[in-house]
Amino acid sequence: MFAPSQEQVRRFFCEAWAKHRAGQPLTPLEAQAADWIAEHPEYHADLADVDAALAATYTVEEGRTNPFLHLSMHLSITEQVSIDQPRGIRAAVEALAHRRASLHAAHHEVMEALGEMVWASQRSGQPFDGEAYIERIRMRAGH
Repeated sequence: MFAPSQEQVRRFFCEAWAKHRAGQPLTPLEAQAADWIAEHPEYHADLADVDAALAATYTVEEGRTNPFLHLSMHLSITEQVSIDQPRGIRAAVEALAHRRASLHAAHHEVMEALGEMVWASQRSGQPFDGEAYIERIRMRAGH
């Protein structure tokens, strides 16, 4: 399993965005990242300066979302959908995107469900419940 460090994640997003802005070729993963970054102009300044990005802290008290965590979740959900894992995630996300008329809005709702399920798993000490995760997304999609 690939487990990049915080620094590697931040560098990846900053470099993908810089390459995108410069019109340089991107790897498929960098292209996905750049697409999600483009959907979040509020993060562009955070990604423009690698050194500042590496030094930044994002606390709840600041009231700001960590752009690197947020973008990582977009990529995780994109990957889940692409391989339909957990099984049924693709159809559930597609239904939610259709209901919301926006894949981006659907992703944000999936993030909420994912966060709830990770929290529940950590709190209970039980493995992540993929079926319950899919069911939460289906409920949000009205199914």
